[in-house]
Amino acid sequence: MTFGVHDHPFYRPLWRRMAIVATTLLWAAFELLWVKDGFWPILASATFLYSIWAFLLNYKSPPEA
Repeated sequence: MTFGVHDHPFYRPLWRRMAIVATTLLWAAFELLWVKDGFWPILASATFLYSIWAFLLNYKSPPEA
């Protein structure tokens, strides 16, 4: 049985997916508020938006084994 990147059983619990999204939000906030460089805030914000899409909006639980 092969898994896609987001189909792995590790991501099944909601709290883990929420922790990933929260971590990327904190990273983006840090980059926007303290670093104030051009590239890293964009990268961190894109990672945050992608994690919302992948782990909350588009997540499908993997089939039971």
